[in-house]
Amino acid sequence: MKNTHSLLLLASLLPVAVSVQADTDMFITPYGGYSLGGGQFDVNQIDVNKEQTGDKKNISVEESSHYGLMLGIGTKDPGNIYLLYSHQASELKSGGLFSPDYLTSLDLDYIHLGGTLYFPSGDIQPYITASAGITRMMPDGWSTETRFSMGIGGGVEYKVTPHFGLFADMRGYATFIDSDSSLFCNEDECLWHITSDVMWQVQANLGVKVSF
Repeated sequence: MKNTHSLLLLASLLPVAVSVQADTDMFITPYGGYSLGGGQFDVNQIDVNKEQTGDKKNISVEESSHYGLMLGIGTKDPGNIYLLYSHQASELKSGGLFSPDYLTSLDLDYIHLGGTLYFPSGDIQPYITASAGITRMMPDGWSTETRFSMGIGGGVEYKVTPHFGLFADMRGYATFIDSDSSLFCNEDECLWHITSDVMWQVQANLGVKVSF
């Protein structure tokens, strides 16, 4: 259900982009890959009275695979404008690199509006891209946290035909976390008080692009 809501939001934003460049080609881009680095942030444990205990932990999002979809339109730069949805099923863990403690499962979504600038050389088209939007962090049994985020990346697309291409890219995401708030609450309690400002992640992606 969470994924359905995200895709509906992505689709609802597409007419806004189409109205800007209605005379250009549209495209759809399914992709998949691996999320690297597992963004890390520092937290303070909260007791039953919602007071900080002073028990500090380093929490990380485990590396795992992800999948996503981009919908967009071409521009005359050459480039494009796109709406991006990325979903990662992961886990939250604490502790060291070699013996982390499992805390809870975590779904992590990026929903972004972005743009791409190509540097064509025949059928090979290197590009750079940037985007901005929201990150949704959805731990099992706790509140969904939504934060502003930005992305930047680069890659290369190979045009197999005028309407079909293959691409590979790397994208870095920075999610801006409020450093003075509680994180992951339910009706009775919150897990932590966040002490970090930014959560970082890197994605490696492979996908196909279909234009029409």
